[in-house]
Amino acid sequence: MWSAGRTTTDRRTDPGMTATATAGRGVDLRRLGRRYLILAAVLPVLLLALLGAWLAARMPATPTAIGSAAPDFSLADLDGNPIRLADLRGRPVIVNFWASWCGPCVEEFPLLSGAAARHEDDGLVVLGIVWRDRSEAARDFMARNEATWPAAMDPGERVATDYGILGPPETYFIGRDGTIVARQIGQISAASLDEKLAAIMEE
Repeated sequence: MWSAGRTTTDRRTDPGMTATATAGRGVDLRRLGRRYLILAAVLPVLLLALLGAWLAARMPATPTAIGSAAPDFSLADLDGNPIRLADLRGRPVIVNFWASWCGPCVEEFPLLSGAAARHEDDGLVVLGIVWRDRSEAARDFMARNEATWPAAMDPGERVATDYGILGPPETYFIGRDGTIVARQIGQISAASLDEKLAAIMEE
């Protein structure tokens, strides 16, 4: 006898139908992959542009190339006495950016001290500009090492910015006419110091 019964539906899904349904309501993986590729290509360019903008902001406002005029500055030394680079025109000048916590600065200090002593009668002037250090630490360092030249703090790093300083030690050698004759990035050696000194002393 036939009896009306409940119709049973086979719940097993046809793989073809599943793929079609998923493609219809899901994400196109090929398109998603293309977007990631575009992002991967654009992101490095964007980061490089940001880095370039940051470096450009750090570049000195006044050119500090060899042969150019040294940017003038007015500061007060650690004892409050005024220092102005323009007042030293006619004398060879060493401008040394340093910090008491900087190991290479400590190591090159005796070389600068010796140069200052040897060329005192020749009118050589050594100026220290403290970079990102405390005035108390800088004053203590100068006293312990019996420095014979003035050192000045650089509020707002204005002078360091004008000279393009990224970190100590960095040293500029300025001729009697106020132009930049040489520049030392990093710790200076005795041979390099003698060479650069000769260039500003012979002018």
